[in-house]
Amino acid sequence: MKIKRNSRNGGVVMQLDKNESRIRDTAPAPAASTLSVFQLKRILVPVDFSDCSAKALQYALPFARQFGATLLVTHVIQPYIPIPEMTGVDVELIEAQMREAAERELKVVRQALPGDIASEQVLRIGHPQTEIVKAAKELNADLIIVSTHGRSGLAHVFLGSTAERVIRHAGCPVLVVRENEREFVKSPVTTKTPATTGTT
Repeated sequence: MKIKRNSRNGGVVMQLDKNESRIRDTAPAPAASTLSVFQLKRILVPVDFSDCSAKALQYALPFARQFGATLLVTHVIQPYIPIPEMTGVDVELIEAQMREAAERELKVVRQALPGDIASEQVLRIGHPQTEIVKAAKELNADLIIVSTHGRSGLAHVFLGSTAERVIRHAGCPVLVVRENEREFVKSPVTTKTPATTGTT
């Protein structure tokens, strides 16, 4: 390499020899794979119209707002199974009444959501853990936010089993919100009507 003074502008001119004509690029090579952008388009939130599930819905709001996602507000009605002694019971009528009540309560929940949050109403009949997982798959949910009372012992068998089974079988990530935990979200969404249908 030869360095000469440029008399025209007072600068310096570098002259490379033949074997120096190619300078190695010292810039770091790009990573083999870059991280994909984290996107949430559809967030499924099971609700049973309790304060606990309202808390899960409140946790879903900042996710929906940040990513412009739609909340799939989902309620599962457990099928009505009459005991043998209850002859002459109109099961179809009872289930129709349960459906109507659930639809009204879902509407109340959605009306309580902020106006900038898009939502859809999902009502299904069956076993909660099964229907939640199926709904998430069929509706292309990117995330499930489910509540649990977080109890142990006998209470866990009845109150924690749904969330636990959803975690095991869901085909997408699941965020579990416990009833009593350190908060990072305030002002929970409240429902205006008491629960009258099956729980999730």
